[in-house]
Amino acid sequence: MLTAVRRVRSAIPVPVRRVMSFDLRGMVSIALWIARRRHGVPTGATAVSYSRAQTPLTALFLFFMVVELVALEVVLRALHAPVVLRSVFLLVDAYAVVAVLAMLAAAITRPHVVSAQEVRVRYGAFFDLRVPRDRIAAVRRAGNHNESGMVTVAGDQLAVAVSSQTNLVLDLTEPVTVVRPLGRQARVRTVRFYADDPVAAHAALRPAADDRQRQESV
Repeated sequence: MLTAVRRVRSAIPVPVRRVMSFDLRGMVSIALWIARRRHGVPTGATAVSYSRAQTPLTALFLFFMVVELVALEVVLRALHAPVVLRSVFLLVDAYAVVAVLAMLAAAITRPHVVSAQEVRVRYGAFFDLRVPRDRIAAVRRAGNHNESGMVTVAGDQLAVAVSSQTNLVLDLTEPVTVVRPLGRQARVRTVRFYADDPVAAHAALRPAADDRQRQESV
């Protein structure tokens, strides 16, 4: 049975498998949001939120999607549309609403995480990079309001942007492997990302770089 499952899984293209995993993580994130819990934040670690910049716009978009769903159902009923047709539209629209809700929940419940062992840079259910503390050479605050995408790699530089913005930079002593949302991999030595409170995030991140500098000076 296990072998058959593995064969079926291997027959599914990697991008498709990853999209399916996004849906699963999104559903888990909704449950975590309802329970007021966060994913992957161990005791003693610092959670660094990044959802504040996009939450109002996403929530507004979600509201209009719900209004559209209800309005479409009313119109189709008024036109005496067949139940099958109405059901199809209802399912498609409902799935879209849940998908956006899951995206919002994932951004809130899956923050960046700074722990004694690593810095975890995330973007909802779509991206998760773990950087060991001993690879962090420096931490800088540097605002950029013109990022070109959500998760992008240019040369050996990674950008994980929110609303086209990044405001923190990790300079690494050696490259780390990045797995992009649809499965492509890259090696990077610089990581740019966004935090709602860059001052507090910088303060939490600094010990990682300070520890490295003290080790090099010994």
